[in-house]
Amino acid sequence: MSQPASSLSAEERLKARKPVPKPVPAYLPTAGSPLAVDKSLYEAIQQAPRVLIEEFTVPIRSGRAWEAPAGSIVSISTPEGPQVGDLNIWNRHNPRERFWASRTRQLHSTHVSTHDRLWSNLPYMRPLVTIISDSLAWYGQDENGGRVHDLLGTRCDPYINTVLSGSQYDFHCHSNLSRAVAKWGLREDDVHDVLNLFQVTGLDEKGRYFMSPCPAEKGDSIEFLAEQDVLMALSTCPGGDLSLWGFGSDSEKEMIKVCRPLHVKVFQLQDKELLQKGGWKPAETAGYKGLHGVFSPEGEPSQRK
Repeated sequence: MSQPASSLSAEERLKARKPVPKPVPAYLPTAGSPLAVDKSLYEAIQQAPRVLIEEFTVPIRSGRAWEAPAGSIVSISTPEGPQVGDLNIWNRHNPRERFWASRTRQLHSTHVSTHDRLWSNLPYMRPLVTIISDSLAWYGQDENGGRVHDLLGTRCDPYINTVLSGSQYDFHCHSNLSRAVAKWGLREDDVHDVLNLFQVTGLDEKGRYFMSPCPAEKGDSIEFLAEQDVLMALSTCPGGDLSLWGFGSDSEKEMIKVCRPLHVKVFQLQDKELLQKGGWKPAETAGYKGLHGVFSPEGEPSQRK
């Protein structure tokens, strides 16, 4: 008769553990799924002639917000070399709808690239933007398990900086994003978990988060198609390319040596009918029409005795 698990040592329990079959991703797109884009259409969009409607540079250790109408293309690049950028996105007309990093991570991957979508929070649950090109797609997975364009972590902020180092510093990504969106009437608590652009991260053998230096070179870029009218905000991380990362006043002085600007361009397609010809239309909110079971507060009726 086998012993109860509670009476076994940790070593014995490890030996008794049965092999687990290779897991299958929980959210695999099927034909026609909103998780999968029409690649031929999105590649045609990416390659189509376009007209520049806005362009600016985000200086080091600062933030900038801008509007991108539905159907426009947003390009974010590294004009002077490696630099991490923290990206937030909202519905332009309703800031309660905003980028949901954790659900995007579930639906696609811990790191995103071409043809992945950035999804919004509940109850909206729709794409905000779709990635249409990524010059760092070649990076794949490195020898440490690191990948680029991170959804595992979030923005650096002055609160954890103070907790860990006792230092007061006002230009972390959280602060940069907070300042950037103030002119649109948004507040600090509207800033949310980010997509860490150009940032390489992973989990070590114990599941601990690590960051590696940014692999971007001068002129690398990532491009998005706006799936609805959006407000985007970008912080040039005070950690620069993360090769000198740390917390505290000494680290802040060192990290500035590896800080560089980021560049943003917003385009409209020259052929404004290309999207409609291809069957594209602005993303629609999720079709759930239920009331979360409020008519049955004790749970699903069929399961009650």
